Amino acid sequence: MDDKTRTELEAAAFRGLVQHLQNRSDVQNIDIMNLAGFCRNCLAKWYKAAANEHDVELSMDDAKEVIYGMPYSEYKGKYQEKASDEQLAKFADTSGHAVIKGLE
Repeated sequence: MDDKTRTELEAAAFRGLVQHLQNRSDVQNIDIMNLAGFCRNCLAKWYKAAANEHDVELSMDDAKEVIYGMPYSEYKGKYQEKASDEQLAKFADTSGHAVIKGLE
């Protein structure tokens, strides 16, 4: 497979993941973090890091809007629930959390 095709397929897979997460607003970020070690915010950070790497000016707010499909503050107001003590305790173990480079 040539690089152009691979990049197009990767981009399509990314768009599919983003759309799926936008459709599943019932799933909380903290639950995704606790299970998989990344969440919507991590995707926004990777997106922002990629923009930085390519010298594309993009704010973190704009990156979050790409991932959430709306301004982050609006998403939080509509869908984010208060985390339980159990969720917060699991979240405190950061050993499996994503490491996002390029946001210095």
